[in-house]
Amino acid sequence: MAAAQGRLSDGAGGMDDAKEGHESASRANQAPLPFRAAVDALKTARLRPQVEVEQVPPPQRLAPFAYALEAAVVDGEQELADGRLVLLHDPAGHDAWQGTFRLVTLVRAELEPEMAADPLLPDVCWSWLTGALQARGLAYGEPSGTVTRASSHYFGGLSARPAASQIEIRASWSPREGLGGVPDTAAHLASWCDLLAQVAGLPPAGPGDASVVTLPQRRGPQSH
Repeated sequence: MAAAQGRLSDGAGGMDDAKEGHESASRANQAPLPFRAAVDALKTARLRPQVEVEQVPPPQRLAPFAYALEAAVVDGEQELADGRLVLLHDPAGHDAWQGTFRLVTLVRAELEPEMAADPLLPDVCWSWLTGALQARGLAYGEPSGTVTRASSHYFGGLSARPAASQIEIRASWSPREGLGGVPDTAAHLASWCDLLAQVAGLPPAGPGDASVVTLPQRRGPQSH
């Protein structure tokens, strides 16, 4: 899976590059019960069949406890969009989070250059994130993030390649904690996958998503 790479921003300011590494078994056993319950809930999420999800080593310096997933929206042998979702937990709480949990994400997809030039695109992409959370009735706070579009033009020996454009959404939010201080991480994961599907240009999954604005099919999606 060619999942999204790069920095993740948790909205708290001043994060270093995410450095990955496997947590030891002893550290996993020392994780507080709310974090373990939140991770277990992630594994129960029901997702669209086009979205392939796998666990990956989490960042090590963003919070005392972290769990990471990567996902790709796949159509046959092609990846239409990919991303990473990281669950952070600080039992002592975090002022910027207004809680003990934080979700951090990076989502990216290729776009037609004409769509990338739309001046309203960043606002629309951000609304897809908040709309995906709201569509599932999820309570959250302190949302923060950026929407970035980039274009590549090829010259010389690469001039035969068409221009390419990409959209990236980097965001974080605090899932509200329920019973036992555990957020509904399964629903948050499902809403994040809804966002991935929107960015990939897939049609809404059901009647409840009829108002979702989707991108047209991307040109030249990457091979899976």
